Amino acid sequence: MERCGWATSAPEYVAYHDEEWGRPLHGDDALFERVTLEAFQSGLSWITILRKRPAFRAAFAGFRIEAVAGFGEDDVERLVADAGIVRNRAKVTAAVRNARAARELPEGLSALLWSFAPTAQRPRPQTLADVPATSPESVAMARELKRRGFAFVGPTTAYALMQATGMVDDHVATCFRAGDTEPG
Repeated sequence: MERCGWATSAPEYVAYHDEEWGRPLHGDDALFERVTLEAFQSGLSWITILRKRPAFRAAFAGFRIEAVAGFGEDDVERLVADAGIVRNRAKVTAAVRNARAARELPEGLSALLWSFAPTAQRPRPQTLADVPATSPESVAMARELKRRGFAFVGPTTAYALMQATGMVDDHVATCFRAGDTEPG
């Protein structure tokens, strides 16, 4: 079975690619998890985040927005000391800030993020080199998230979120998942 080239170097990548990446994901808490993990990934390899995801889920109360929004300074110190996750104070405080911002969204996080999903048909990437790092939609999403108080949500992070959650389908043409938009 042919997969996107990035998905074959580790068993965690294979499972993530085959079962999650690019499948439509909805729900405020589920998307808050992805926003948070994409922010933590910034500057690191995604495999690092995948391997630490169970610890992230435990440390961040299952990524329940309401719970994380209630985290205080003691929680930040606990998280910065947690060797199971990425111990970056700026990213930890951004996660708490983002939960608080998400809690204030009248339309909810899922509706806001999905409002930036492109509606026009796009050409299927033939190779990994054809996959963009950003898009006009991800630039607009990042701008709006920042306007609403979010941090660590630049255009590249926003585009990675769009890819991971099925807002865009960037499986290369030869991948068995290309065009498979059914929820996982």
